[in-house]
Parts: sequence; structure tokens; C-alpha cells
Amino acid sequence: MIRLRRALLSSVTTGLLKDYTDDIRRQDTEKERKDRAKELWANRRQVRPALLGGLAEMAPGHERCMYCGDSQGSDIDHFEPKSLAPLRTFDWLNHLLACSFCNSNQKRNLFPVADDGSPLLVDPTAEDPLDHLRLVLPLGTYQGLTDRGRACIEVFGLNARAVLVKGRRDAYVTAWNAIELWRIAMDKGQRDKAKDIVRVSWNRPLVDVLVAMFHQSGHPAADALFAGEEDVLDHLRDSELRSAFLHFRGLSY
Repeated sequence: MIRLRRALLSSVTTGLLKDYTDDIRRQDTEKERKDRAKELWANRRQVRPALLGGLAEMAPGHERCMYCGDSQGSDIDHFEPKSLAPLRTFDWLNHLLACSFCNSNQKRNLFPVADDGSPLLVDPTAEDPLDHLRLVLPLGTYQGLTDRGRACIEVFGLNARAVLVKGRRDAYVTAWNAIELWRIAMDKGQRDKAKDIVRVSWNRPLVDVLVAMFHQSGHPAADALFAGEEDVLDHLRDSELRSAFLHFRGLSY
């Protein structure tokens, strides 16, 4: 999971979403609101293209799932499930792009909360998941830094799905190779090629690996995190390289 910027919808779409929400709010009981929300969402043809378009614009890579970062996002997921919060069914701030596996097999209607009722899952459009998760780069597994990070690991199966763990390990090698190729291209004055390397690097699946590399290179414990991989750390700390890669995503790690 990586930090994402929420896209803006057109005034027409925003108005339609408000109309749907007002319709749900007019129902007398919670059950009626849930039933009406379910009915309206099943017939959301007027807003579905705009919602998917906005989510695709925000998503990492080429429309990757906002949870696993691997598969193509095909579903509009309700961060807070509509079965629990019917009034948020058409709330744009409650919509995320998910692959069908994360949406239907992993998250489903799960929405764990803390003792005070606050959500334990992390919304990547509202805060930085790396405040709660640390990727152990050589292993391809996540560590939970907080209860919320641990909840994300469990609900989304971030470590339990072998294909994700193996994919992250391979993505680490691929990202490191891309950084070396960028350095070679720049040293040869091939700036257009270097720009293409940056663009392709950010558009690959599992780009959370690349984000984690830059994030951890600036950590006070970076020397320990990259123990035995000092050459990787030296490259990641290169100011020219950091500017080229991080500027592309608007990051400042």
C-alpha cells in the first residue's frame, strides 16, 4: 500500500452522488437505509464510469489495486462497507479501487475498529500507510508498526499470499536494476532514456517496493535496514536520483 492523492470529480458527478445519498437519508429506519443503499448501488450506471475513471487516475501503476498493488483494480470498494455505513455508499471519499480478490476474498465486509470505535484499516488516500507498515525489502514481507498496520496485513493477506511475497522480492531486484540503468543513462547523457526508466519504474505492479526503498533510505536507522546492501543505499541517497524518481510521484521522502 502506498500514499495516494484523491482525484476530483466533476460537479455533475458530485451532484448525482449527493442525490443518491439524500435518497438513502430519507429512509425512516436503518434497515430501510441499508436496503435502499444496496438497491441504488446495484443500479449506479449514471455514476459508475466517472467513479472508475477517478479511481483509475489515482491508482498506482496501470490501475493497480490500492490494497495489494499487484492485480488490476476492477472493483469499486467501499472502505467502510455499505452494510455498516449506508450513508457512505455514494461518498467519494469512501471509494477505493480494488482487485476482485482483495475485494471479494480478503476484505469483504471486514472493517475492524479499535476500542474507541476508530477504524483499524488504513485508507491510503487519507494518510501514509508507511506510518503503519514497514516492508522488509529482501524478504518481501510486511511488518506492522502499529495495530492498524497489523490489521491491514491480516485483512488484506499482505503476507499470507505467497504470490505477493514472491512478487515483492522480484520487484526489489527489478527496482534496483532500474536505478542502476538510470545512473548509466544519466552518465552517458541519455536523459530521455533516463526519464523513460523512471516512468516505467513507477508504472510497474507492486510499486510499493520502490516507495519503501526511498522511504527507508531516509530513515534514521537506514544503515541497519540496508545492512549488507550499502551500494543500494548509496544510490537511493543520491540527490539527483531522488529528485528524478520522487518528483515523478510528487513524493518527498
